[in-house]
Amino acid sequence: MSIEVKGVNKNFGDFVALEDIDLHIPTGRLTALLGPSGGGKSTLLRIIAGLETADTGTVTIEGVEATHLPARKRNVGFVFQHYAAFKHMTVAKNVAFGLEIRKRPKAEVRKRVEELLELVHLSQFAHRLPSQLSGGQRQRMALARALAVEPNVLLLDEPFGALDAKVRKELRDWLRRLHDEVHVTTVLVTHDQEEALEVADQIVVINDGRVEQIGTPDELYDRPANDFVMSFLGPVTTLGGQLVRPHDIDLSDDDKVAGSVPGVITRMVRIGFEVRLHVRTDTDPDVHVTMTRTHARGLETGAKVWLVPTKGALTVPALDSPEPAAAG
Repeated sequence: MSIEVKGVNKNFGDFVALEDIDLHIPTGRLTALLGPSGGGKSTLLRIIAGLETADTGTVTIEGVEATHLPARKRNVGFVFQHYAAFKHMTVAKNVAFGLEIRKRPKAEVRKRVEELLELVHLSQFAHRLPSQLSGGQRQRMALARALAVEPNVLLLDEPFGALDAKVRKELRDWLRRLHDEVHVTTVLVTHDQEEALEVADQIVVINDGRVEQIGTPDELYDRPANDFVMSFLGPVTTLGGQLVRPHDIDLSDDDKVAGSVPGVITRMVRIGFEVRLHVRTDTDPDVHVTMTRTHARGLETGAKVWLVPTKGALTVPALDSPEPAAAG
């Protein structure tokens, strides 16, 4: 059992949102749809959910042809970036809502709500209103509500996007642990590379309505299919016409290494244990190099250095010489 998307196309007027999408999402795994804003990942998620209709193609969910099924009959749980909580209901009532409209027995509803609130660590807040919770707590409540009806598939559309960086990090860790407990097939839409790398079993990189590459986090990071995947999935810089990771550049104060490129340090930025160098060479005006504070000791702005990719470093031709991508 799994989610199978075959030949899906979707246009909004003249805009091509999705083009010939074929995708297999394994049962019980957490798959991230990763890409830039406007790339088509949320549209694909909404088509899987039944909230949008594809122009062509089919969607099969856990062996059931779902292409023409309304959303309410697909047995999917959906969590949006904004919690869409019932503000006048307590946390427990919010979680129970889906079960109550299905007219489940009261004892069953009560037991299920208690189990879920314990699972998401909100038992002590059962009788509070959503407005009395923090942003992270409200998002955990939304996940509990989505899981209450025991969906075949859990769909998450940028669920942590409205939260600050520290809370996002905590919820990523929590989501991965939760998934390892419940094993529900989960699809997570995100534009956050670090989020996808940290929580996903499989990543689908989507850009301009097309799938660029599918694989595990390690496969995509270590063996990107093209320059877009490499530049989007983690930081890159350009050295001698090649894309390379900033942490995969060795730096020395002499020219003894064959193939090394001379340059001058134009800027140094210290962020915690990390030092980010900006180096100007004859061919590249701003090469980024990342190193630890220990390895950067003794370096200073204006110093002449020699750069060379580390042995075995991944390099990809810089077809369009893109700007370095930000990490995370």
